[in-house]
Amino acid sequence: MSANAQAVPVSAMAAVVMDGQTHKILYAKNPNKELMPASTTKLVTAMVVLDRLSPDKVVVVSKNAAYTPSIAPRLRPGDRVTVRGLLYLALMRSINGAAVALSEAVAGSESSFAKLMNEKVASLNIKNTRFVNATGLPAPGQYITAENLAVILDTALKYPLIKQIINTKEKDLIVDGRSLYLRNTDRLLWSNDDLIGGKTGYTRAAEHCLVFAASKGDCTIVTSLLGERVRGNLWVDGRKLLDESTQVASGQAKPEIYETPVKSPVVLTSYEPARHYRRRLKRHYRRHLLKSRRRLLRKRSLRERRRLSAKLRVERLKKKILSKRHHKIYRAKRHFHKRKYVRA
Repeated sequence: MSANAQAVPVSAMAAVVMDGQTHKILYAKNPNKELMPASTTKLVTAMVVLDRLSPDKVVVVSKNAAYTPSIAPRLRPGDRVTVRGLLYLALMRSINGAAVALSEAVAGSESSFAKLMNEKVASLNIKNTRFVNATGLPAPGQYITAENLAVILDTALKYPLIKQIINTKEKDLIVDGRSLYLRNTDRLLWSNDDLIGGKTGYTRAAEHCLVFAASKGDCTIVTSLLGERVRGNLWVDGRKLLDESTQVASGQAKPEIYETPVKSPVVLTSYEPARHYRRRLKRHYRRHLLKSRRRLLRKRSLRERRRLSAKLRVERLKKKILSKRHHKIYRAKRHFHKRKYVRA
């Protein structure tokens, strides 16, 4: 590692600063290391969609798309949303259900859509990058490099709609009569006036990721960061690299490219085990039932209120008895087998 590289410490596993016009690397740390892309994948998803669908086309959200693990706001099965609206959800808030709905609208399934994504990347003469899904959720065989991610964003900026969306700070989106408030996940938009836009990403396997572009004079600077453990370091390192690139572009500093040892991340087969997702759905459904019963209790007469509350008490008592009985059987079995049980 050179002295100049030590002067600009970056805690991410990989980072690249690139001149958007010449694709000349101004700063790089592990530029060709294959890492997980997280939600930065959605940039390729958006390009493939706009190559094949009109932004005004209406897409019906399927159950598969609606129940994809994601952050809020969530989509509902049967929601009718335009391609433009789904792109705002996918690129501004990283809604995974929106990316899945778009992939199904284009190719019928997410696996078929992933083939189109890999064809798109190959047409850009990008190697060492492969996609398995449209969301960026962890999957075996899905990887990207920091250098290729910078090239992908530079290509995505040639799409006017993508450039407009990633530069939008806040937006109110109407989906089937519901108003969804969207706030861009890229915090650099609020702190840097030169910023054109960017895309963030996070999964446990990929950790925090960021790719963004900024205009410096006549040139466009594209910066990518992969594998950052602390979210706040993305913004700090992003500003550092932007300042460093300005010095390199003006001739005050030399380009730096260096390698450091990187541990291969543990890739999970899915973002959330199916059984855990089913349990969470059941838990939310029980809460919904309890809330609806309480609403009924408020509206019913006093007599009906007492009758319903008595039923609830009987049900709770049954559950309590069954749980105690199960606990006794469990203790008996444990004593019979004489095993030591360790909680994972």
